[in-house]
Amino acid sequence: MLDKKLLREARQTKFFLSLTIGLGIASGLLTILQAGCFARIISGVLLEDRGLSDVQGWMALLLLVIFLRALLALFSESSAQRTAARIKEDLRQRLLSRLFFMGPVQVRGERTGELVNVLVEGVEALETYFAKYVPQLALAALVPLSILGFIYPLDLLSGAILLITAPLIPFLMILIGKWATVLSRKQWEALSRMSAHFLDVLQGLTTLKLFGRSKTQLDVIARVSDRFRETTLGVLRIAFLSALVLELLSTLSTALVAVALGLRLVYGQILFEQAFFILVLAPEFYLPLRLLGTQFHAGMAGVSAAGRIFEILETPLDNIPGEERGSMLKRAESCSSAAPHISLENITVRYEKEQVPVLNGISLELLPGERVAVVGSSGAGKSTLAAVLLRLLEPEGGQIRVNGIPWQELDPEEWRSGLAYVPQHPHLFYGTVVDNIRLSSPGASEHDVITAARLAGAHEFICGLSQGYDTLVGEGGTNLSGGQIQRLALARAFLRKASFLILDEATSSLDPERESLVQDSLERLSDCTVLIIAHRLALAERADRILVMENGQVTEAGTHEELLFKKGDYYRLVEAYGGAG
Repeated sequence: MLDKKLLREARQTKFFLSLTIGLGIASGLLTILQAGCFARIISGVLLEDRGLSDVQGWMALLLLVIFLRALLALFSESSAQRTAARIKEDLRQRLLSRLFFMGPVQVRGERTGELVNVLVEGVEALETYFAKYVPQLALAALVPLSILGFIYPLDLLSGAILLITAPLIPFLMILIGKWATVLSRKQWEALSRMSAHFLDVLQGLTTLKLFGRSKTQLDVIARVSDRFRETTLGVLRIAFLSALVLELLSTLSTALVAVALGLRLVYGQILFEQAFFILVLAPEFYLPLRLLGTQFHAGMAGVSAAGRIFEILETPLDNIPGEERGSMLKRAESCSSAAPHISLENITVRYEKEQVPVLNGISLELLPGERVAVVGSSGAGKSTLAAVLLRLLEPEGGQIRVNGIPWQELDPEEWRSGLAYVPQHPHLFYGTVVDNIRLSSPGASEHDVITAARLAGAHEFICGLSQGYDTLVGEGGTNLSGGQIQRLALARAFLRKASFLILDEATSSLDPERESLVQDSLERLSDCTVLIIAHRLALAERADRILVMENGQVTEAGTHEELLFKKGDYYRLVEAYGGAG
C-alpha cells in the first residue's frame, strides 16, 4: 500500500532511495550468479568426478559473490537508513515550524501528549516505511522478474509455476491489508489517547492530589492501557497470521517446483545442473515477496501515523494573513528599535467556533513610550487584544499600523523580536534561575541579568536560594511560589529591553509592596511602550491612560481621575473591587 503524500516526501531523497533499490537489484543478480556457481560446483563434483583443483575457480567466484552480496547488503541498509533519517528530520522540523507558526492560540485545543506522540513516535514509525517497505516494494517487483528471465529459457514449466503462484502473495496481502489498515489506525489512535491522557495526569497531579482524585486515575490509565494492549495484540495476530500464510504459500510453491523438476530429472527430461540451478533460485524468487509481507504491517503503522502528521502540516494558519500563507513575506521595512506608535482601526476578531466577535470594531492608539492600562470584566476581550498585538491572531476586519506601516507589510518574526510579553501564568523550564531569565536574551551579561532581576523585585529572593542564580528550577517552577515565578518572568521581560512590553495580569500573584516596586520600574521605561492588562486596579491607577473594555469594545478612555469623575464603567469596576487599592 503506497501513500501519495508519503511518496512526495521521498522525492527529496530520491538519490539514496534509488541507490537502495539499485543495490537491491544488484544483490538479486548476484544471487542468480551465486546459484549458477553453486550448481556448477555440485554438478562437477558429483556427476563429472571433478576434483578440488578443477572447481577452485568456481569456488573462488562463489566466495567473491557471497562477499559482494554482504557488502551490497551493508551499503543498501546504510542508504535506506539515510533516506529515512533525512525524511524524519525534515518532517520533524516542518511539524515544529507549523506548530510555532500556529501559535498558542490555535494550538490550545490540542492535547500536548498527543502532539508529542506525533513528533516522536509518529515520525519514528515512518522509518520502517521509507527504509524497508518502499524499497522492498520495488525489489518485490524487479528481482523476481530478473530471476524469471534466467529460468524461462532453461525450463518453461518451472517458470510458469513461479509466474502463476507469485501473484497469490500480493493478492493475499491486499486482502489482509484492508483489515490491517483499520486495526493499525485504531492502534495509533489508542497510543495517542494513552500518551495524551498520561501526560495530562502528570501535569495535573497536584490538583488531583488536592481533591483526592489521584487514585481514581489509576483505573482510567489501566483502561486506556488495556485498550492499547488489545489493539496491539490484534495487529500482531494479523501480522503473525499473514506471515504464516505467506511462508506456507511460498514453501508449497517451492515444493511444487521441486516435484516437477524431480520427476523430469528422473526421466531425463532436464539436466541436473539446470534443475539444481532452478531449485536453488526458487526460494530466492519468493524471498522478496516474503520480505515485503513482513514489512507490510510496519509500513501500515507508518501510514496510520502519517495521517495525523499531514493533518497538522496542512492545518490553515489563522495567525498569518492570506498572502503570507505557505511562504512568509520578506521584511518590507524593519521595525524601529524605538518605542512604537501603534494604532488599531475598527479591528474585529472572531474565534473559529464563535458567532459573536470577541473584538467588535475596536479602535485605539498606543503612543510611543506611553503606559496604557486595559481594564474590564472577564470576557471583555482584553487577552484577545494582547493576542492580536502579539500576532498570534489575525483580525478578520480592520487595519493595524505600526509607525504608519500597515500590519501586513511587517514580518511577524521581526515584529515579535522587538516586544516582550509576560502572561498571567508564565512558564519556567527545568534549568537554573539565570538560564530562565536569559531565555529572552541568551547573550546577556551577568550584570544585565542582575539589573533586570532588581527591576522585577526578584534579586533578593534569588540570593536567598541555596545556590543563588545557579539554583535549579523544576519544570514549571514547581519549587517556587507563584509570586516568585512571576518575578522571574518579569525579569526575563525586562532583560529583553524590548520597545513594546505587554503585561497580561503579570502582577496578580505579587503582594502590594512588590507590585509597587514593579510599577516604579515600569515608570522608568521611558523608551518602551507598555500595555498593561489588569484586574487589580491599583496597577492601572498609575498608568498614563486607562482603556475600559466591555463586549469587545473600548467604552471609556482617560486617566484614573478623569474616569472616576465620569462615574461610568470604570467607576463601577472600582466600586465592585472595593476601591482602586
